Amino acid sequence: MGKAIGVDLGTTNSLAAYVKNGVPVVIRDESGDALVPSIVSVGDDGTIFVGREAQRRLLTAPSRSVYSVKRFMGRGIDDVTEDARLFPFRVSGEPGGVVRIGLGGQEFTPPEISGFVLRELKRRAEEHFRAQGEFDFEVDRAVITVPAYFNDAQRTATRDAGRVAGLEVLRIINEPTAASLAYGLDKRDRGTIAVYDLGGGTFDISILRVEDGVFQVLATNGDTHLGGDDIDRLLMEMVIADVGRAGSGVSTELTPELVQGIRKAVIQAKWDISEDQDAEIRVEAAPQLPTGYHRRITRAEFERLIAPLVDRTLEPCRQALADASLEPGDVNEVVLVGGSTRIPLVRARVAALFGRTPHSEINPDEVVALGAAVQADILVSGRREMLLLDVTPLSLGIETMGGATSKIILRNSTIPASGREMFTTAVDNQTAVDVHVLQGERELADDCRSLARFKLRGIPPMPAGLPRIEVRFQIDANGILSVSAGELRTGIAQAIEVKPSYGLTDGEVERMLIESFEHAEADFDARLLIEARNEAESVILATEKSLRRPDFSEVTASVLDPGETKRIAEALAELKSSMESGDRERIQRQTHALNHATQHLAEVVMNRSVREALTGRNVKDV
Repeated sequence: MGKAIGVDLGTTNSLAAYVKNGVPVVIRDESGDALVPSIVSVGDDGTIFVGREAQRRLLTAPSRSVYSVKRFMGRGIDDVTEDARLFPFRVSGEPGGVVRIGLGGQEFTPPEISGFVLRELKRRAEEHFRAQGEFDFEVDRAVITVPAYFNDAQRTATRDAGRVAGLEVLRIINEPTAASLAYGLDKRDRGTIAVYDLGGGTFDISILRVEDGVFQVLATNGDTHLGGDDIDRLLMEMVIADVGRAGSGVSTELTPELVQGIRKAVIQAKWDISEDQDAEIRVEAAPQLPTGYHRRITRAEFERLIAPLVDRTLEPCRQALADASLEPGDVNEVVLVGGSTRIPLVRARVAALFGRTPHSEINPDEVVALGAAVQADILVSGRREMLLLDVTPLSLGIETMGGATSKIILRNSTIPASGREMFTTAVDNQTAVDVHVLQGERELADDCRSLARFKLRGIPPMPAGLPRIEVRFQIDANGILSVSAGELRTGIAQAIEVKPSYGLTDGEVERMLIESFEHAEADFDARLLIEARNEAESVILATEKSLRRPDFSEVTASVLDPGETKRIAEALAELKSSMESGDRERIQRQTHALNHATQHLAEVVMNRSVREALTGRNVKDV
């Protein structure tokens, strides 16, 4: 018997959760970290690194590391040309086919990359359950979330990623819907909820209504190409422009390593300025930037820079309200989701639009996974009576004579959904009809997205206009579309399950699963190395933080002897050096050595911190 988890497969970070004793719980690693960076890197020997270790390799092997792959899910090469220019890895593909991402000498599809991330979440969950003493359970099922505005191809690509990871995908649900479940807003007697979701790579707004146990999405809107990554890019462009004005020529000779160094610096500054009134952007020295780069940016400057991006999120909000026939004042609750909603300007703009303070009590990075876990528990256990009604984000129809689009299922229709329409032939004695399935809101077929084509053959020769051809659309609970066509007079019929052109074939999925088994031993060794490096990094950070204390010189003068200070510096340098190697035993040995060297320092720092905290207080205060 396996366990089911809820997964937030994010652009920047991913995480998993499950329901324990009726309460959704985020799954964390041994250090308490819930987030797995959605980054995959390939070593020189073909070893696959996922998460924190892959994140570190962005600086040392950027051309072998891929991030923000969610932006490529279910999209063709023509759709991602602009994105590809900004990434250090190779992006290729044939028109109408799956995008290929080159890392080293290998190529991977976006669902395969996401599959690696899902496999890491699956492994982490199974380790968690073993630590809880539940040895008989493996994780074999999952509810995975997607942006509400993901189209059919993007949802199918996400399902493919789950299959690559060896998971049965119970349901694909919208991220805003999951967030509402996490807040328990489905338990209201009735009410209208707006969920504003600004993550790393996508923006969604959903308007939902809950009434008498029925949880319904009234309207969705958004932008699958807008998020925190775009804010990072603005800051990066500012830094690159500064460097170029300094006359170094770097702006025209950017190396992948330097780009990733700048990216790391601006992300840290973005985090800092969300908490303080200013922050420093600090890029370490590099061959093309010998003196490094330092700049202090105020919150006011930051907000002027990003205001156009934040304002771009407001128009989809207004459109979603209009689609639901509501005014901002009709919304009872507003929920913030996604790490980018920590930015004060975002919260202020949302509050101003809806006229109320939005919910942000639950960690915005974790709320979607918690809601997905609730949905997984409902599907597996059936312990709660709740009807979850999502909507289709874009209209679906077929091409008719003259290249026009006839919409059969309109956007924001509640799913599961079905629709039908009657057609006939255009010329005498026509014995076959082409059915061209389209997705989009435009009136002409050329302006909509082509999903599939099939032919209804065997129509008896009849005068034009006499055959009665019924075209039926059916969307299941996962948003997967089936289309059938039949001539009612004769009973001749043809049907197709619409598989987007950017999905994986069954053969590709099977190959990827087989490869995962073949590389299991190497993957296990790689994981042990990652865990050693994670522990080492924690020790390094703690040591450097202690060394940066304003009173450190006072500590060394009055408490630590010169030999002890020297041993700490040497052990720290040795551990940093070992981090660059692939020698797990050396890393563990040097980590132990630094721990031993800093034991006295840690005691001194702790004692001083306690004394500072208790200064001026008496026993009653404590």
